[in-house]
Formats: sequence, structure tokens, C-alpha cells
Amino acid sequence: MNLATEEKTKLARLRTLLDGYRDGGLIVAFSGGVDSGFLLWAAATSNLAGHGRLLAVTTVSSSVPQRDIDDATRFAKAIGVNQELIKSSEFEDDRYLRNDRLRCYFCKSELFRITDTFVKEKGYKHVAYGYTSSDLGDYRPGHQAALEHGVCYPLAELDFAKDEIRSHMRAMDFNLADKPASPCLSSRVMTGVRISSTMLNDIEELEDLLREGGLRVFRVRHHDDGQSRFVRLEVDVEEMPQVLALRDSFTTEAKRRGYRWVTLDLAGYRTGGANR
Repeated sequence: MNLATEEKTKLARLRTLLDGYRDGGLIVAFSGGVDSGFLLWAAATSNLAGHGRLLAVTTVSSSVPQRDIDDATRFAKAIGVNQELIKSSEFEDDRYLRNDRLRCYFCKSELFRITDTFVKEKGYKHVAYGYTSSDLGDYRPGHQAALEHGVCYPLAELDFAKDEIRSHMRAMDFNLADKPASPCLSSRVMTGVRISSTMLNDIEELEDLLREGGLRVFRVRHHDDGQSRFVRLEVDVEEMPQVLALRDSFTTEAKRRGYRWVTLDLAGYRTGGANR
């Protein structure tokens, strides 16, 4: 069996699995990212397309960049899936705001509390989210929340990895295919630094400044030692010359927002940078 045949067979298995979920009513927790976008598309084009029930649920809060909400809305509309935008209340949970290593657990617990409401009140039977086989070896406390709420994770179950998912999305010519990973804004705040809406707004607008300047892969990391705040900018190594061209405007804007120092991390961008 050649690679193309294997991929088609694997995709057919995913659609068959999603058929069963749609038949009882399926909610996909859709963040606007590549993985959950692929899951939603597979469910929308399953063998039962036009039958059963399918709903995309996207949560809205200070921790979610507006561009991700916009991406999610455009994508759901493009593939013809009904979507609910629901305000999330993780900012009312002090356990989330204190930003320890379990922050993602409390965030996902709130997400799945919301989807549980749809299950109970609107008669859906299944909830799925975009957890992949590439996530299995990573520290993901949010997955524990998924397990506790009985949430399905078919992409990991059928061994779909992130590179493979992007390949499928490119084949369909979806804009999300090459979208850089975009975890919540709270992931930019160093572990142990208490989160606030103002802080996340600053991070979002500083990242927008870099994006408008042409950068693609980066993070604005927020540090606070209790006496002063500073930015540590992680950028893909190949984009470092480009970020230096934005030095004056970025530094001016960061200092206007109360950051004492603006630094460039010469190690470059890497995932999990807020935990180091």
C-alpha cells in the first residue's frame, strides 16, 4: 500500500468514526487552529454529511486573540458548519489567574463545562477536540480535563500527527493550513506570574505589531519579577534580521505600556517558552 493510499484509508477511518459521533450529535471544540479545523472539516465531510448533527463551539475571552476567533468564524462558514461563539469564564477562576503549571487544566475544564451544557440542554451526545498524536509526549494538563469530561480525541486515537494534518489542509487549499501554532495569550505569561486582562491585551497588540511587520513565527513573553516588567521576544532564527528592523517601533510601544526592558532571546522561538 503506497503512502497516498495509506493516507486515504486513514482519512476514511476517521470519517467512519466521526459518522458514529454525528449520528448521536457531535460538538467539536473549535479554536480556529489547524488541528481542530481539520477535525471539524473531517466531521463536516464524513459519510453522514447532511445527516446527524454537527456543531462547532468556539469560546471567547481575554485569553483568545481576536484573529483566532475571526479565523474560526470564517472557516466554519466556509465549510458550512453551524457555530456557537460562547463567552468563557476562566477569568472568574482564581486558580486559572494564578497561572501555575495547571493553568491549562482549569482553562480546558471551563471549555468542557461549556460543551457539557450543550450536551445536556440541546441533546448532543459527543464532544471532540483537536488533540493529536504529536501531543502525546508533551505536558498537557488540559488533556486531563478532557478525560474527566469524557471528551473524544479521534485524531490522536487514529495517529494523526500535526505535519500530516497540515498536509491534508494544504491539499484542500485551506488558509489555516500554514497558520502558525496559536495557543492562548496566557501561554505567553511566565508561569507563576498572575494573569490580568490588561496584560493579555498588551501582549496581543504587541504581537499584532510584529505580525503587521511581516513576522510569522514568534512569541511576546511577559516577565514580572515583582518590581519591574519586561518583554522577552522569541522569534524564529530566520526572522531575527526582520525583527531588528522593527526595533524602534516595537520598543517604543512596549515601553509605552509600562515594560521596563525589551529583550530579544537569541535562542529563538521554541514551544513551552513560558515554562522555562
